[in-house]
Amino acid sequence: MADYFDSLEVRDPQVRERDLMAQLPRLIQRAQAAPGWARILGSVQAEDIRSRVALAQLPVTRKSDLKDLQHADVPFGGLATTPMGRLKRVFMSPGPIFDPEGRGEDWWRFARPLHAVGLRAGHTIQNCFVYQFTPAAFMVEGGAAKIGCAVIPAGAGQTEMQVQAMAALKPDAYLGTPSFLKLIIEKAHAMGADISAMQRAMVGAEALPPLLRNWLQSNGVPHVLQMYGTADIGNIAYESETDGAVNPGMILDEELILEIVRPGTGVPVADGEVGEVVITSFNPDYPLIRFGTGDLSAVLTGISPCGRTNTRIKGWMGRADQTAKVRAMFVHPSQVAEVTRRHPEIIKARLVISGELANDEMTLRCEAGTPGAMDATAAVVDTIREVTKLRGDVQWVAAGSLPNDGIVIEDARKYE
Repeated sequence: MADYFDSLEVRDPQVRERDLMAQLPRLIQRAQAAPGWARILGSVQAEDIRSRVALAQLPVTRKSDLKDLQHADVPFGGLATTPMGRLKRVFMSPGPIFDPEGRGEDWWRFARPLHAVGLRAGHTIQNCFVYQFTPAAFMVEGGAAKIGCAVIPAGAGQTEMQVQAMAALKPDAYLGTPSFLKLIIEKAHAMGADISAMQRAMVGAEALPPLLRNWLQSNGVPHVLQMYGTADIGNIAYESETDGAVNPGMILDEELILEIVRPGTGVPVADGEVGEVVITSFNPDYPLIRFGTGDLSAVLTGISPCGRTNTRIKGWMGRADQTAKVRAMFVHPSQVAEVTRRHPEIIKARLVISGELANDEMTLRCEAGTPGAMDATAAVVDTIREVTKLRGDVQWVAAGSLPNDGIVIEDARKYE
């Protein structure tokens, strides 16, 4: 298993699915011991949750809910199962939103992405994620300790000192945002410093456009991979390489259940369709059940060329929270979903807001599922008004013609 972190990464997908589903009842039971989850899950019988179909009946708790949940029940909204004083660290994100870190080894499950970029025991990492209040730097620390890597706790900023450290200590890899790595490399060029020992980078927390990856590779860092995670969950998915080439998609972590749901709902979409990333995490200190990240992605079918057999996603594809304000009223993706639910002749819908501010127009573009769908136009218009308290028009389009981009509310207004 030299090329993989462990044998879990190359399990038969059916075995992985069976193992994950078998753990669900224990997860639900443990979560229900926390007051927040007890309220959210209500009278759910843990023993009944043994499949994706059963899981999909549970409510989605979204990241956007955390501020209110935590305000009502400080610090973690009643979602943590370990008391604060027994945790290792407590982080604070803007909002504020508080995130716990327990005392378990590699608590954020970061060793897998580090291993995938080629890091092994005895390597050195320059960790340029921020150490103040937020958990990303400590996610790296946990994964590095698990593998056996030394860490230079550089943090962000002070590019000249970053270059000096790299030139003197010769780290094998950089961990941080891709844009900051570009600044460091440019500073090294200006200083005439040799940082060529750094051949690898695992980047995250912001997008990695192809042009930027190519620039980094052309300027001395041939192995540049990205990972995707959140402050609540830790590592969610990561890229891999085969013979130096980056493989398509990001590979899901082994200790998570992924669902892609239609934005504003808890309804899973078909593989390949863009929707909101919803994660169920088996973390013993902070179990998360159908946690809506607010991020858009899609499942990439098939197995990665690297041989890891877990589900792949296409990476971060935007934000799922597309709430818009129309004539002083908020319109939410969940309301579009409710209109669609009431009219089975609609396969898929996209609310387009056009015009100018203070002179808004709403048009619900609907994929027609039946030949007589247009006969329901007046009824759909009435439902739009009932659900949103706003007037909206209906435009019928052919099945499959709406873009597969996860957008439920498109704000096409002119702001100038």
